[in-house]
Amino acid sequence: MASSILVVGEVEEGRLATITAEMLGAARRLSGDGTVTCALIGSGVEASGQAAIALGADEVIVVDDAALAEYNTDTYLQAMLKVAEQASAPIILFGQTDMGRDLAPRLAFRLDTGVIMDTIELAMDGDRLQGTRPCYGGNARAINVVRGDPQIATVRAKSQDLAAEDSSRQGTVTKIDAAIDQSAVRVKVIERSGVSAEGVRLEDADVVVSGGRGLGGPENFDVIEDLASALGAAVGASRAVCDLEWRPVSEQVGLTGKVVSPTLYIAVAISGASQHMAGCSGSKNIVAINKDADANIFKAARFGIVEDFAKVMTPLIEAVKQEKGG
Repeated sequence: MASSILVVGEVEEGRLATITAEMLGAARRLSGDGTVTCALIGSGVEASGQAAIALGADEVIVVDDAALAEYNTDTYLQAMLKVAEQASAPIILFGQTDMGRDLAPRLAFRLDTGVIMDTIELAMDGDRLQGTRPCYGGNARAINVVRGDPQIATVRAKSQDLAAEDSSRQGTVTKIDAAIDQSAVRVKVIERSGVSAEGVRLEDADVVVSGGRGLGGPENFDVIEDLASALGAAVGASRAVCDLEWRPVSEQVGLTGKVVSPTLYIAVAISGASQHMAGCSGSKNIVAINKDADANIFKAARFGIVEDFAKVMTPLIEAVKQEKGG
């Protein structure tokens, strides 16, 4: 068991992000009777301190400053160095999010230690954290250990059980001064533009329906959208589809796109190249529809249909609608 674990939490739209609850659950399990500390960095994040305690934190360290309203590598690294010094935890967990992927390696470099990226399983071997992560495009798994201290790891979303919320839990909230040195901020955010999306976010979806180049053209994505709508799912796509501009890059699943871990992943007309599998290998159940019986996707699929998607999708959509209606 670990004596102390620091979880670097994230706040989205005024609430703790789901990945934070998952990491607090993992930290509580790994620490046993040890101390779990949650760090909240940003502007207006202090209000989420009690929520972190309810989810398993014994202490919350808050760095709440207007200068941290937008994520910036240089400002957040300054704040994170102060948090790491305050917490003195031998293990630090980040989410495998945009922030975590950028900040965790930078913090590890500054603290002269290592980091295990994109872990899907966490365990303790004495006082050493063992992080299991996919490798070789998701075709194998490797167990990594950081030799130095603190031991840092990023955690993939939906890989850990959510912490049980207990509003009666007691803990302490400590606020520390950000004292951001603006002269050390080398990057300035000039403008931020977002991609408008309807329905379930791809990263958060419990069910994802993805289409590949085998669909033949963007007009055939109607069946992907129809099945996703019937299942209450998110729509995904392969890199080839996004490169052809059939679908927006925000829907790309894969090594250079988004990593998803839904309960159900339906891959339609996707061959299953290693780059794509790296983005969906964490799915609990993969269903593949492809006319090529030798397609790589079938090696990872729990269920497979070897047939032209055009013959399968319409009756499948109708069956799902009838089941939902019934």
